[in-house]
Amino acid sequence: MVLTAAHAPLRLVEHDVPEPGAHEVLVRVDACGVCRTDLHIVDGELTRPHLPLVPGHEVVGHVEALGTGVTSFVIGDRVGIPWLGATCGACPYCREHRENLCDAPQFTGYTRDGGYADHVVARADYCFRLPGTFDAVHAAPLLCAGLIGYRALAMAGDAPRLAIYGFGAAAHLVAQVAVWQKREVYAFTKPGDVEGQAFARSLGCAWAGDSDAAPPAPFDAALLFAPVGALVPAALRHARKGGIVVCAGIHMSAIPAFPYDILWGERVVRSVANLTRRDGEEFLALAARVPVHTTVEVFPLAEANAALDAVRSGRVHGAAVLDCRPSA
Repeated sequence: MVLTAAHAPLRLVEHDVPEPGAHEVLVRVDACGVCRTDLHIVDGELTRPHLPLVPGHEVVGHVEALGTGVTSFVIGDRVGIPWLGATCGACPYCREHRENLCDAPQFTGYTRDGGYADHVVARADYCFRLPGTFDAVHAAPLLCAGLIGYRALAMAGDAPRLAIYGFGAAAHLVAQVAVWQKREVYAFTKPGDVEGQAFARSLGCAWAGDSDAAPPAPFDAALLFAPVGALVPAALRHARKGGIVVCAGIHMSAIPAFPYDILWGERVVRSVANLTRRDGEEFLALAARVPVHTTVEVFPLAEANAALDAVRSGRVHGAAVLDCRPSA
């Protein structure tokens, strides 16, 4: 499924199977998650895609061929391919072990072709081994929704009382981790989303309500997954002194002006950018241990546009996933 221009529907096309270059693997795709970042690319909010582009960066599949120099995998290995597709290894951030901030990165499904396809080529050293406890469609959302949620949760510190704004793919995974860690979790959904609030409570959230509602008590930290800038001051108003508001998306609408007094008290607003390979290794091990259960709605590969529409409209509770196998 190929994107040729922003705001255009994806087109189903047939290409030759790509060949892996040096240090790359060819992966036969079993499933690929549909992430909100894909929407930001398709809708033109992320403005530098490599067009024409195969989107998708929550990829699960099996290694089908090895490029020269690959020793970490063998043919048949099951792998996951995340958003971070490669880094330069030479910039100050890479040298400081902050590869998520690399000055010359490559991103799966944005600057290099992704997993809305039956085959994809990826750098071997940016692929993950996947726990056998997850089948393909349930493993796929772990590779971005899970990873970004995990990195955002780490930035919230110990935060015994945690708020989550936007209860979609990432939130439904990180909420399970937070509950397992014995945090008290408050879930905020778009106003009137009664089903979403019931879904959040079913995962152990102590409270669920509209995004414009007041929580039962001030919280220590908030994770913002909804790309709505107005939620930043909304969260600050309910954060305790010293609280942290973590903006976890790659894109957000403009943050409106707000009075200094809701930031005062050593409250902190910060963002999350991409992921590191260490994030992936830690989270995938943790997800198997908790265990994290992914709730998915599965679409055939050819129905990628319908899957994107479902995510765009908020009709999916959990994560949308494309089944890319031949029988799908």
